[in-house]
Amino acid sequence: MARLLRWAAYGLASIVGLIVIAAAAIWLISSYKLTSKAEARPERLARPTPAQLADGERQARVLGCYSCHGEGLRGNKMFDESNVATIWASNLTHVSARATDEQLARAIRQGIGVDGRTLFIMPSEAYQHLSGQEVAALIARIRSLPRTGSETPSNNYGLIGRLGVVLGKFKTAPALVAEYSTREPRRIVGYEAGHPLAVKYCSSCHNADLSGKEVKPGEVAPDLIVVGAYDPDDFKKLMRTGQPNGGRKLKLMETIARADLSHMTDEEIDKLYQYLHARASLP
Repeated sequence: MARLLRWAAYGLASIVGLIVIAAAAIWLISSYKLTSKAEARPERLARPTPAQLADGERQARVLGCYSCHGEGLRGNKMFDESNVATIWASNLTHVSARATDEQLARAIRQGIGVDGRTLFIMPSEAYQHLSGQEVAALIARIRSLPRTGSETPSNNYGLIGRLGVVLGKFKTAPALVAEYSTREPRRIVGYEAGHPLAVKYCSSCHNADLSGKEVKPGEVAPDLIVVGAYDPDDFKKLMRTGQPNGGRKLKLMETIARADLSHMTDEEIDKLYQYLHARASLP
């Protein structure tokens, strides 16, 4: 009996040891990924038109800058789940005070922070398609805001979140940029005006080619072929309120539509609808 207990103790100790080693490996590998620096491409900005500069505030709303970084872009806790992560969107009024236009453009289009580290939950996979003028107009808007508030805390990652990083479930912004750069929605002759709107405003949630993806455990953003079932008025209601046909409840879409997409102009929504409706009709 004593021998059996001794061997059981050895087995238990071995299991505990393996768990400790696995946890340490997860911690070390995830720490490397979370603090790694990415090689940036040169950014080419262009002088925005007066109309683009005047529209900078609205564009920042549509693109979700305020939803993530908070009103005044003063920083915001954008994700907080026990054992997964607490992630802050930085105070851009402070960041812009110490960053060059080149560095800000890299953060927007490449997902690389001012310090060179990779960013998380920064939708650069969609923003990489913004033109040099559009990015310059956004940067001008950011710089126009008064420097207020304090620096945001450092992000904190729990064991589950770190495991997700190691397994590739939680990808860095540069990794998503690279992944999305190889795919994009089909271009359709006659509907060219709606294509860039779909890329900028829809692809981050609905996948690079708009084929749909899981945006969070248990919540899937569908293939936008579903727009084929909408008429123009119903689609406009969806974009303004997040309420789909059939009276279903789309929590994520409702949040994004009311906070961000509702700032789209009627003309933009019409062009986006025409493109997505035509895409839904393709064989």
